[in-house]
Amino acid sequence: MRIPDFKLERYFSRWEFSAPYLLCTSDIEGWRMSELLELADPEARARWESLTLGYTESTGLAALREAIASLYPGLSAGQVLTFAGAEEAVFVLMNVLLGAGDHAVVTWPGYQSLHEVARATGAEVTLLPLKEEEGWELDLGAVRQALRPNTRLLVVNFPHNPTGALPGPATFEALCALAVERDIYLLSDEVYRLLEHAPARTLPAAVERTSRGISLGVMSKAFGLAGLRVGWLACRDAELLRRCEAYKDYTTICNSAPSEVLSLIALRAREKVLARSRAILDDNLKRLDAFFARRADTFHWVRPRAGSVAFPRLLWDMPVAAFCQALVEREGVLLLPGDVYDFPGNHFRLGLGRTQLPEALARLERFCDATSG
Repeated sequence: MRIPDFKLERYFSRWEFSAPYLLCTSDIEGWRMSELLELADPEARARWESLTLGYTESTGLAALREAIASLYPGLSAGQVLTFAGAEEAVFVLMNVLLGAGDHAVVTWPGYQSLHEVARATGAEVTLLPLKEEEGWELDLGAVRQALRPNTRLLVVNFPHNPTGALPGPATFEALCALAVERDIYLLSDEVYRLLEHAPARTLPAAVERTSRGISLGVMSKAFGLAGLRVGWLACRDAELLRRCEAYKDYTTICNSAPSEVLSLIALRAREKVLARSRAILDDNLKRLDAFFARRADTFHWVRPRAGSVAFPRLLWDMPVAAFCQALVEREGVLLLPGDVYDFPGNHFRLGLGRTQLPEALARLERFCDATSG
């Protein structure tokens, strides 16, 4: 396999652990271990205290898969397969489903592995652009036009990274129906699901709506537990999950035992965990609304509908990469230029989920005041 460098991760490897103010991360502020353990029910606490650090089940701890399945009405633990993060799940699924002669359609801009891993299998990939002037809405007509007779996989990501877009229920239902009509798999990257800014807008998971739907989830985003490296696929196609399980024997084989138990604790206490995440987002969104109202001559702001990221556009006659470089060097504030997505325009990714956002935003504003566009 030959695969290009992951531009986003290479960018983060340079700055993430040296820049003091991360204003572009996609996760929610991480939990402290002591605070998470306080949420454990007696059974989970006993699991933690008696944990043996040996190999775990390749499919994932049974109790953990039950907790994950409870996120999807009608699903059972046997329809969930866990991985070492969502990235591994994407890698395994793409390699199981795709190969030379196949075709995939992927929304764009987006997380690079969703299209580059597909390409690396030998499949052809069509990128389906979301458009700022349309509010980053999914165009079903464009989806249909992009499909081919050899299309095997349609990949969407809602709530969307990096724009925060979220289709309405009718659009999502039509998308699921299209997958059934064309007999193609629908990989729905739902790692930001449950972070809708208006909870009533929460869409059903793809796995709930169609047997062709595959829902991708992870502990990193909505649950604020990126360090656990636990992700999953939820799917009603037993043979596909079996093949993914077999492929996983060549990647991680199994998950970290402590991470599984800590994930179980968080999922069993998910209402408290999600309430914390939503409170951080609500507070930060209010600050951002005020900031972008003040700086309307500097940035174009399409307010995200869901998730923990947004994709504003710099209005100055200055390349966004140069803007981001100067900002991190002078103020220690890290933004992610849209160049890492190979997406045209002067966009940058803004993270909404960290508690240091107020100070980072103040430094960004000071930089804007001192810098001529």
